[in-house]
Amino acid sequence: TDLDTARQELEEFIPHVKNISDSSIKKMAGRDLMRFKEFKKQGIAVKFGRFTQKENKQIQKNVEEFLSLTGIDSADKLLFTSRYPEEKDIIHRLKTEYHFCEKISEGIPRPWRLIYYRARKMFDPNNYKGRYTKEEIEKLKKYQALHGNDWKKISELMSRSNLSVAMKFSEIKSPINYGPWTKEETQKLMKAVEEVMRRKLQTENPSSLSSLEQSNADPWIAREKLYQQLPWTEIETKVGSRYWRQCKQRWNSILTSKLTKGQQFYRGTNGLQAKINLIKRLYETKAEDASEVNWDELSNAIGDVPRAYAQAKFYRLKVSFVPLWKRKTFSEIIDYLYEKKLPELEEKL
Repeated sequence: TDLDTARQELEEFIPHVKNISDSSIKKMAGRDLMRFKEFKKQGIAVKFGRFTQKENKQIQKNVEEFLSLTGIDSADKLLFTSRYPEEKDIIHRLKTEYHFCEKISEGIPRPWRLIYYRARKMFDPNNYKGRYTKEEIEKLKKYQALHGNDWKKISELMSRSNLSVAMKFSEIKSPINYGPWTKEETQKLMKAVEEVMRRKLQTENPSSLSSLEQSNADPWIAREKLYQQLPWTEIETKVGSRYWRQCKQRWNSILTSKLTKGQQFYRGTNGLQAKINLIKRLYETKAEDASEVNWDELSNAIGDVPRAYAQAKFYRLKVSFVPLWKRKTFSEIIDYLYEKKLPELEEKL
């Protein structure tokens, strides 16, 4: 299939395909297109976003079956082959011979690349190692000074995942203010978000933005675009005095305040009603996993608020009211809130 045809065929399954590079399109045409067509025949849509528990179990099954099939003795060798230079050639040959791409993707309606990244995160022995010690933080500073932002190299030296070392360095690289946000900091954050939004608009629709800039008008941004994922590490750099997670939380707080005109939805009687509505809506979705919930739609259960606000309120509910919630599945948490907590809240209201 030629490049233009592949792009056109993939567009049916991936709406943002026009923003994907030619080299990635070629890979997707080989690894994904036939799979997507098969899923379509079965009435299954291609998915993005968070992986469900069911998908995680399928990835685990696929990896274990591939190890059994090839005789490769660990998931670490299969998914992090570069860590084993002496066995690298043999592992690459086995992966090609036994069709690694196809096998690891079986039963999962997602782009192969996302499945592969998820598998690496699940099976990386350097993941989930808890808090950084003072010694590790000093090592991280030293390695970054030596190797710059080569997070792959640094992750190998520290036995931590790439993402973990990158995010931790982002958090510690400059003096961070943990107090209340100043007016100047908030203005920097708003300006940084505006610059990012303008660039996104420029990429998606250059003609509309150029005409706006000629007229000096503010760009109209659809509400759902305000909720989308933003490049927080870039925004952090522009703000200068806060790390990325603080910037994200502050932006969500600003959005919520603007959209609700400053009303306190989670206080007093309004707060009780919002909790009741949220539990009822979550129960009605019959979702087995948080990634199956349409949080944008669900946020209307509380009011005109961003999805992150609804997600944060659900998190607070489960942590506050569900005993041993970490050991329960998503649906078990919802059932507990509906059966045990909801009657209490309604009586209190």
